[in-house]
Amino acid sequence: MQTQIDPSLAGHPGIDAAQAALQRCVHCGFCNAACPTYRLQGDELDGPRGRIYLIKQLLEGQNATASSQHHLDRCLGCRACESVCPSGVEYGRLLDVGREIAAGRIARPWRQRWLRRALLAILPYPRRLSPLATLARLAKPLLPAALRAKVPAKPAPETWPPLSHRRRMLILEGCVQPALAPRINAAAARVLDRLGISVIRGQSACCGALAHHLDEREAALEAIRHRIDAWWPALQAGAEAIVITASGCGTMVKDYGYLLRDDPDYAAKAAQVTAAAKDIAEIIQAEDIAKLSVSPRKIAFQAPCSLQHGQPLSGVVESLLTGLGFELAEVADAGLCCGSAGSYSLLQPELSGRLRLAKLTALQAGQPELIASANIGCLLHLRETAGVPVVHWIELLDSADGLNI
Repeated sequence: MQTQIDPSLAGHPGIDAAQAALQRCVHCGFCNAACPTYRLQGDELDGPRGRIYLIKQLLEGQNATASSQHHLDRCLGCRACESVCPSGVEYGRLLDVGREIAAGRIARPWRQRWLRRALLAILPYPRRLSPLATLARLAKPLLPAALRAKVPAKPAPETWPPLSHRRRMLILEGCVQPALAPRINAAAARVLDRLGISVIRGQSACCGALAHHLDEREAALEAIRHRIDAWWPALQAGAEAIVITASGCGTMVKDYGYLLRDDPDYAAKAAQVTAAAKDIAEIIQAEDIAKLSVSPRKIAFQAPCSLQHGQPLSGVVESLLTGLGFELAEVADAGLCCGSAGSYSLLQPELSGRLRLAKLTALQAGQPELIASANIGCLLHLRETAGVPVVHWIELLDSADGLNI
């Protein structure tokens, strides 16, 4: 696709990647068949090919409109289109640039602006989110049904194993996860402890994904630099890897090297952090899983988009679970998004709800005992209306009795 970039965009940090993506696109439309929003809406502008044309117009200097921004906002960022694209178009990076340019040219309605500001002011900070979650639990009987479903149960205190092994790894504790589901990281630490690996804890903080997805580039880069600074001493001291249990965060951290590639102070460090970042499945896959004693059962695995298309690690968790004796129910359209997509479920509730209904129908068709996921956002989103328990898959490996799951 030939593009004449607006001279005013020269020097924009993502413009080269955007132009390369446009040049690779051959308009074949394979991406639309894999796109959740296109399949729901049947609108060319709600599919990757149509959005690519919208972004092309923005890059060529045409005015942004509320309509174009609306269609870009409705993209989940699931990157299923990248997995099927025969030309290797890096649509995700193109979308980031397009959304950022649109956000700089047109103001959203005030309700959207305030909601986005509230999300950025609360969700990345566990010390703010935790007390609000407590208040929500107290007020739960008074809340509308839709909001009651979003209030998680009070998490129980978790026990972390001591640092007793020579092999050590860092862990990304995250922001929403330690506040609403602290059991996940603690379970990962206990599983790794049984495999002879000690986990080094750090400050609970955002990886930068939320700000990045909300078009707040500078806030995202600042969060990234803070994460790098926090991890750097332990990496220099010999920590083998950075373990990540939220696949959405994993996709983000593995992109640090790209996002800070032009930063003279952080480019080299960011590249090293990217190389060290590993999803928990990648870590366990390389170990002797025969050391793990589990209680196999029939489950449905929801493979998050960030795991399948973002990293990509399609099939890794499934292979681990079947290797440990779990029976995996067949899931139709397993590559389609559940509708969580970070803050998407809060910003686009109607489309998100339709996608969740379709995903839960597919997941529960095989009558599993429970649903396992690999990402905190998907887990919380599905749990709201699922007919069976929804857990992180690492919790299934935490003990032979399943810890009352």
